[in-house]
Amino acid sequence: MEGGTRTRLPAKGTRMTEPIPYLSLDPRVEEAIRADRAAGWKNPCAFDDAQVTRREPNPHDEATLARPAFARDIEKILNVPAYNRYADKTQVFSFVENDDICRRGLHVQLVSRIARGIGALLGLNCELIEAIALGHDVGHTPFGHAGERFLSKCYCERTGRFFNHNVHSVRVLDQLYRRNVSLQTLDGVLCHNGEFAQQVLRVGELSGFDELDARVETCCADERAIKQLRPSTLEGCVVRVSDMIAYVGKDRQDALDMGVLPSLDVFDSDVIGRDNARIINNLTVDIVNESYGTDRIALSEAAFDDLKRAKRQNYELIYAREGMAGNDGNVVGAMFEELYARLLDDLVRGDEGSPVFRHHVRSLAARSATITPEEYLAGEPNQIVVDYLASMTDRYFTSLFAHLFPE
Repeated sequence: MEGGTRTRLPAKGTRMTEPIPYLSLDPRVEEAIRADRAAGWKNPCAFDDAQVTRREPNPHDEATLARPAFARDIEKILNVPAYNRYADKTQVFSFVENDDICRRGLHVQLVSRIARGIGALLGLNCELIEAIALGHDVGHTPFGHAGERFLSKCYCERTGRFFNHNVHSVRVLDQLYRRNVSLQTLDGVLCHNGEFAQQVLRVGELSGFDELDARVETCCADERAIKQLRPSTLEGCVVRVSDMIAYVGKDRQDALDMGVLPSLDVFDSDVIGRDNARIINNLTVDIVNESYGTDRIALSEAAFDDLKRAKRQNYELIYAREGMAGNDGNVVGAMFEELYARLLDDLVRGDEGSPVFRHHVRSLAARSATITPEEYLAGEPNQIVVDYLASMTDRYFTSLFAHLFPE
């Protein structure tokens, strides 16, 4: 099947009092999928396991029938200490004692589920999709995007360099723990950032690890570079759009549970719906209708416009009120600055009683299996402090702050 097919959409231009319906696959697309599956068709754009690339030619990492290429990446990511810390890292709402509110651990599972659903319908490599999805936020800071912004500010003021969670996720998997994760998974992690919405996602080129390393360095040196990233696989494109789908509706549900919103009626929608279930279903259907049988991942113009509006309204009604758009007076920002300065001073003075030595350097060296304390400490001190702060959960961050600044 060539080209995308227009999604059947409700009439546009009026705010609907009745719930927007759940969209269904275009009958022609559904028929094509069923026929292609029956014929054993394989999507030529799906990434082939046989083409997997790793930094080290380790025989232990060679694919087997029992442990295929990207299944190995999934297992590597699940067993990195940073993955455990997802459970206590804020998605949006910080300082909340409510176990029903989404943390980053649930978010990456939601991204994985949505992306694999889309990938299966398009005939893509779902194990590569799962590896990218589960690993895409392992470098995220405590306190969500607010924490990311505060850490980048501390880092930039001292070094002129920038912190971005997707770039740091690659560092965690590829440098700090050195798990020999594949180039394809790392590329998807680097390029996953769903903040930069595009109606059509086309794959970019990536020649190898030298180019990946160069892109990581460019993103650290130039804050504009991150907006130019494009995944080199369709699987990476699917995860990127699924990151948006996963948080738009779920953050609304959390905001309702927190009492930040009176109801979902405060949102406008013509196509994708206001609630989480419809947003997931309708965007999934739209993407499959527009992308099946093509070499790109696309949304219809109507769905894309509605998605952009949904994100904009989330920022106005949720994120601006709950820490994502805090200012210099934000208490978390002040805590980041004080902790950063204290830990950097401890590191430069060589105070081995400091938590940066006892809790971070020694633990990392013990768990990485390939990094020695001496090798790691020979690196740039600000980068070591960034590694430590980014690794913290919300609870650890506040406990450490209380310990170091009891007053």
